[in-house]
Amino acid sequence: MRASVLAPERTATLRRRVRIVVAITITWNVIEAIVALFAGAAAASAALIGFGLDSIVEVLSAAAVAWQFTAPDPEKREKVALRVIAVSFFALAAYVSVDAVLSLLGLRDPEHSPIGIAIAALSLVVMPFLSWFERRTGRELGSASAVADSKQTLICTYLSAALLVGLLLNSLLGWAWADSVAALVIAVFAVREGVEAWKGDACCAAPVAVLTGEQEADACEDDCCGSR
Repeated sequence: MRASVLAPERTATLRRRVRIVVAITITWNVIEAIVALFAGAAAASAALIGFGLDSIVEVLSAAAVAWQFTAPDPEKREKVALRVIAVSFFALAAYVSVDAVLSLLGLRDPEHSPIGIAIAALSLVVMPFLSWFERRTGRELGSASAVADSKQTLICTYLSAALLVGLLLNSLLGWAWADSVAALVIAVFAVREGVEAWKGDACCAAPVAVLTGEQEADACEDDCCGSR
């Protein structure tokens, strides 16, 4: 089912919301990337540098959705936007995996960084809301790319949590391996979501406005969007 089942006024409103949340996401991630990369370089922290690079990947994903929704008919650009999002998932998974393995082998040694802890904590506050808002809007609009981008933002939230836990454990207990283990779990999740985005199977992309009761339950039975 496509967004055409919605009233034109509602469709226009939802598209405007997507553009707004994408603009906010891009702005936040640019700031996050700059802070994380500079802090990572200062502390010689591979984990922080990886987090900064993830923010750049998130900007790429959000920019793909922004590009899609600048068109009069965004659906025509959806396949390309999904491909860009999928590739960004795969790139993120590859980098995080390599960085985590190098850390586990002792070739990377994350150092204490108060600035890194602060930016990770702030990300945990900002990112879940942006992800929820974009996913809810994308589902009602029937946009697989918007839903896929919201999942990219959600992965950024997981990375923020992993980074925060890793930096705290490394700072307080000297457990440099903690963030590497969490990162590997996130990498597996990123690959899974990348595959779904590539196939255009972003969860619950059908407009929720036309799903009720058992229909919505069936549509979301085995995907990651069961809760709104």
